[in-house]
Amino acid sequence: MSTITLHDTHNNDHHDAHGHHKETFITKYVFSQDHKMIAKQFLITGIVMAVIAMGLSILFRLQLAWPDKSFPILETFLGKWAEGGRIKPEFYLALVTIHGTIMVFFVLTAGLSGTFSNLLIPLQLGVRDMASPFMNMLSYWFFFIACVIMMGSFFIESGPASAGWTVYPPLSALPKAISGSALGMTMWLISMVLFVASQLMGGINYVTTILNMRTKGMDLWKMPLTIWAFLLTAILGVLSFPVLVAGVVLLIFDRSFGTSFYLSDIVMGSQILPNEGGSPILWQHLFWFLGHPEVYIVIMPALGISSEVISVNSRKPIFGYHAMVYSLIGITTLSFIVWGHHMFVTGMNPLLGGVFMITTLIIAVPSAVKVFNYLATLWRGNIRFTPAMLCAIGMVSFFISGGLTGIWLGNASLDINLHDTYFVVAHFHLVMGSAAIFGMLAGVYHWFPKMFGRMMNPKLGYLHFWVTFICAYLVFFPLHFLGLDGVPRRYYAFTEFEFMQKWVTVNILVTWSAIVAALAQVAFLFNFFYSIFKGKKANQNPWEANTLEWTTPVERIHGNWPGEIPTVYRWPYDYSKPGAEEDFIPQTVPYSQTMASNMPHDFEGNAESERIQREWVEKQEAEKVRLD
Repeated sequence: MSTITLHDTHNNDHHDAHGHHKETFITKYVFSQDHKMIAKQFLITGIVMAVIAMGLSILFRLQLAWPDKSFPILETFLGKWAEGGRIKPEFYLALVTIHGTIMVFFVLTAGLSGTFSNLLIPLQLGVRDMASPFMNMLSYWFFFIACVIMMGSFFIESGPASAGWTVYPPLSALPKAISGSALGMTMWLISMVLFVASQLMGGINYVTTILNMRTKGMDLWKMPLTIWAFLLTAILGVLSFPVLVAGVVLLIFDRSFGTSFYLSDIVMGSQILPNEGGSPILWQHLFWFLGHPEVYIVIMPALGISSEVISVNSRKPIFGYHAMVYSLIGITTLSFIVWGHHMFVTGMNPLLGGVFMITTLIIAVPSAVKVFNYLATLWRGNIRFTPAMLCAIGMVSFFISGGLTGIWLGNASLDINLHDTYFVVAHFHLVMGSAAIFGMLAGVYHWFPKMFGRMMNPKLGYLHFWVTFICAYLVFFPLHFLGLDGVPRRYYAFTEFEFMQKWVTVNILVTWSAIVAALAQVAFLFNFFYSIFKGKKANQNPWEANTLEWTTPVERIHGNWPGEIPTVYRWPYDYSKPGAEEDFIPQTVPYSQTMASNMPHDFEGNAESERIQREWVEKQEAEKVRLD
């Protein structure tokens, strides 16, 4: 931990902010190596993929709400997959599979972390650019190609992958099992390998930049919580994503070269396949060893973004900064030893199941710490209800309501009854899906001025938030009750069993809510793209925030700061400090300029700084006595 002095120092930065050659359209907007442009590429690609995923969800929700009705328009767009205006069962499973894959990996992982890690890590740490701008550019283009291949599977004869987003064997391991096990599954696997390569390049870049390239004075305990979240998210990805690639390689061997890593004792029709000795449970272990850290790869950036937005708009220091950091570290560590709670029904040894149950329940503790700290920060704050603040509070709401049901599912005896029911769907769509989406939206509304130099329309932002927030609860909360009644997930129609038929009316409510939520996104999309070109021009620091990104000029330059990089003197949450002239003090303001508001703990035990401050206080008191 570096010491804090009361004196001004100058950062003799040796980089030339304008040392880049003149850029063409291609090098500036397409194959850009500027982290800010790459962040925009990730964001806009993520938004496009989110729109596609939402469209897929509306299609299969139509099937669930009105299983006996035909919609001729579907045949117009989907052709043979919706003959007679009704979605075929095999295509229904493909819709569910690709929807889940896009949302978990392409939107909530790459779209969220790729956007804000790229945008904020250099800007909030005082860095010209990422450690490797070229590798950063490759990270985006690998992601983009992965998206193209995944969506390309809709245009092949056998259709896209159809084994659920977890692609469990044997459906994923036998190319002739169903139509969605053929070329579409191969394209899914290729797409995911490219996606993982993208994430590894990005993650290594993020970790290297954060650990090695911070500006003068920026020690670890002066980093915003956003950067802590991005650092630990990147570490999670670098350690867990390669395991998925290993699993995918074995799956490709089973599909193409006759091996039996995941296959054994398979009968297809009347034919007994020669595969022996494998186990589909092996895939589950490999997949969920990534899959559960993936949950936190998705949610931790949203938690970090919400920390920043809530503190700025509460005009209060974040409550329990150190506790927030330690809780993030605790979540990161524990996330590697809880994957077995996805597998309680696989015949797991009860002792091992008990171990996973305990670790699963323990990981709720650091999550609860974060929730408590958010609520304590909001308590008696001078809150500004900007669209970003509303989305951040919405994120906390979903994190609480969805997280509470995680305690149920973490209990093995309850999970065995609730596993693969709609209760699980409701749980993860609230705690991971909705919470992460609202964290991402908070980040978009908050840092839009920094990305594009303009402001989004707040009235459209309020409309978007309230409709989306209410509809999200109307979509996912009722599904808990279906799950408690034993309704299984991924079923094509709720008319198959008599006990499920009473839930058709609930599905109609859920489907209409989903349609309204989708329409609300039109307001966001219009607001976003219109404001890029026609929005009100932003000033340098529209939210009166303390972090370094708001010290860069509004006009975007490759190198971020036109002169030397600012020096950091203080932590990023000096809001509403007693004795201060304003209710925010940027990180670049030395303590020598804020003597009236300095506190003993600001100096982190630096005896020289404490002495100077003490002498100043004594001088002020003596002057006051003299005047009296």
